[in-house]
Amino acid sequence: MFDASSALSRSISAENPKGEKGGGAMESPDEGSPARELGKGWKVKPCITLVSKETKTLAEIKGPGMITHIWITCAPRSYRSCILRFYWDDEDLPSVEVPLGDFFCNGWGERANVLSLPINVNPSGGFNSFWPMPFRNSAKVTIENQDNEDIKGFFYQFDYVLHQISESAMYFHAQWRRENPVQYAREYTIVNDIKGRGRFAGVYLAWGQNNNGWWGEGEVKYYMDGDTDYPTYCGTGTEDFFGGAWCFHNNSKNSYETYSAPYMGYHQLIKPDGFEKANMRHGLYRWHICDPVFFQSSFKATIQALGWRSDRRYQPLMDDIASTAYWYQSEPHSAFPAFPEKNRREVI
Repeated sequence: MFDASSALSRSISAENPKGEKGGGAMESPDEGSPARELGKGWKVKPCITLVSKETKTLAEIKGPGMITHIWITCAPRSYRSCILRFYWDDEDLPSVEVPLGDFFCNGWGERANVLSLPINVNPSGGFNSFWPMPFRNSAKVTIENQDNEDIKGFFYQFDYVLHQISESAMYFHAQWRRENPVQYAREYTIVNDIKGRGRFAGVYLAWGQNNNGWWGEGEVKYYMDGDTDYPTYCGTGTEDFFGGAWCFHNNSKNSYETYSAPYMGYHQLIKPDGFEKANMRHGLYRWHICDPVFFQSSFKATIQALGWRSDRRYQPLMDDIASTAYWYQSEPHSAFPAFPEKNRREVI
């Protein structure tokens, strides 16, 4: 992918906030620092504090180049209250706008390990992204702390390569939505109004049950390149789309069977037998990496919230669904819907 004769590797962290060559570990310890006896060059500033109600620029890079790896860790209370935004080539509107936890497949404010190809969440709360993110002129990544308190101990690292980028390379995008509850007998929209040429890369769902019983009969549909009433891509059921089968049921234990694989996975984050945790909450991811989904002019994705009635008829559900859609496309992109304010994102 990169020519070793001309590629330059760089890294941004609290210890080298501008990613400068030879610019890391230059902070001098003060009298209260754990490194006060060791001096400059040791571990002096490994993290930052996110000030309440402020937006912090985590990375600002002049290109051309590509972000190749992101690592972040922080308190779980920041997962829905902090918003990640990515801007490519000095654009005014973000190409990525997602709560921190949902971007890394942790949407319920409680950590779940994820061992997939592009997203890894490792003990104990190490968020990793390996989505390739090319840019031609510049990249800017910000995080907004909408929490009522400062968030201390925010650790981050952005690894990237400075290198010429192909004219055919597309830009990374991610968008977050939530409906609580989903409208009765209406399909939930994962993403729509994507215009232009691109590739849908996958989806993460944070799904909360508001009914007893099985919740995953609904089909996933992709409408592309002018589809109107009927989609080109139509799945057969929720667990089928995420690579499972038969309700994720483990017959021997009479329980759900969880898994985390390179391209798909399912986990339970909250079980209903916990104190004041009324309903089961699930996390599901599906990446279109080996099975790419290309579109030439437009794209829309939906999913049905569907269970069963007692007489074996389908029951439209009014569940709590939040989705993060990931895709690549040529710029410019359509403006995202207004981002939900904090009270509409909260997990309670």
